[in-house]
Amino acid sequence: MLYLQDGSLDVPKILKEWHEEEATSNYGAFISFVGTVRSEDGIDGLSFDIYEPILQSWFALWQQKAKERGAVIKMAHSRGDVMLHASSYIAAVFSPKRRVALEFIDAFVEDFKASAPIWKYDLKDGKRVYAKERSTAINGSGILGEKQ
Repeated sequence: MLYLQDGSLDVPKILKEWHEEEATSNYGAFISFVGTVRSEDGIDGLSFDIYEPILQSWFALWQQKAKERGAVIKMAHSRGDVMLHASSYIAAVFSPKRRVALEFIDAFVEDFKASAPIWKYDLKDGKRVYAKERSTAINGSGILGEKQ
């Protein structure tokens, strides 16, 4: 399940919904990761642009990998503005075994940072500025993926 929302994510609500969806699925592990906008470089928040067709394809590959391991993966991400101390990203893995879930959530979050087509902007002094220094170029993505 891939969930995209304008603005910050309601972490308790989303995690509760996901847990309830899987409560009778006989999974022994439910591991989540919550990304929160932190204060750095004097920002007021972050803003996100998403290229949804590529994100959907990327996530579908991860769903297949999870299925092959007997697991389920879910992800939520914000579009637009998210202010300090609010959540912009949630990922979760449900798995029969804890080791699968622990390894899978780590690999998924790391690949998300390297490959997801999401562009991050700083919100600072009423302006939206591309956060190039704190962004990860998408592997193989033309000029965005070129080495500087």
